[in-house]
Amino acid sequence: MSDLRRNILATLAYFDLFSYPLTMDEIYLFLPVKCAVEDFEYACRGLVIDRHVHKFDKFYTLRNDYFLIERREKGNFKAAKLIATAKKVGDLLIRFPYVRGIAISGSLSKNFADNDSDIDLFIITAKNRLWIARTMMHLFKKLTFLVKREHYFCMNYYIDEQDLLIHEKNIYTATEVATLIPLNGDTMFEQFFNANTWTREYLPNKHLRIASAKPVKDSLLKKIAEFIFNNPAGDVLDNLLLRITANRWRKKMLLKKKNNRGIILAMDAGKHYTKPDPANFQMKLLAHYRNKVSQVLERCERIVV
Repeated sequence: MSDLRRNILATLAYFDLFSYPLTMDEIYLFLPVKCAVEDFEYACRGLVIDRHVHKFDKFYTLRNDYFLIERREKGNFKAAKLIATAKKVGDLLIRFPYVRGIAISGSLSKNFADNDSDIDLFIITAKNRLWIARTMMHLFKKLTFLVKREHYFCMNYYIDEQDLLIHEKNIYTATEVATLIPLNGDTMFEQFFNANTWTREYLPNKHLRIASAKPVKDSLLKKIAEFIFNNPAGDVLDNLLLRITANRWRKKMLLKKKNNRGIILAMDAGKHYTKPDPANFQMKLLAHYRNKVSQVLERCERIVV
């Protein structure tokens, strides 16, 4: 089996972890190597003919299961509606002090949603003011529980403009960065994507997108709020909020507390970031991915022999 075929199978294997079939164009975008389009299309057709890959309408999948296609189409339809809501959420949250950029992340950024989907958001804040911004935003989120809209405000990944680099470099983080849908902060996301060009090592055909992001227009109220904290007292407060939050998370993780979805909390906090702990979901997913690729390739090689 050619290396190109193996890479196509590996790409489908990654998205199969999420039960998400791909179109031919999408396979090409997430392929880990560059190649001529003609060679790529020929390899895809060959994998279908040899029954290593199943094709339903315009979708390709490792599983001979049309339910996956129906699931995706329904999920794409629901995602379109939820993305429209996310844009309104972004327009609201960008008004908070020190917020410089907002993007959709998670499954919604891959154009998929179901009845239980949240709006996951990736937030970029001003230098050394991440914890003031985050605290204000999460105090606001507590109010959304009163109207049962908390799932629209899942602000689970923050970085600040001091350190725009995503330090974990692997197929998972590359895919997450490449599929972000920037909503607000066009210049900030241009800087962010320039700081993370390493993703091209994993996804050389996927171009990072910023065209959808709106420019940030700071209101007078936002400027006043930032002026209040643009001093040494603001530095002290930001560091204090970091320590308080990090200590609270450590206690919750020791007690194996769960979120409202029944998932054990695992967060990582630093001066310039707050994010889900990579040792939790991310590392487990990568292990599953490696095992799946090995199984798929072994099965296909056995059939070829």
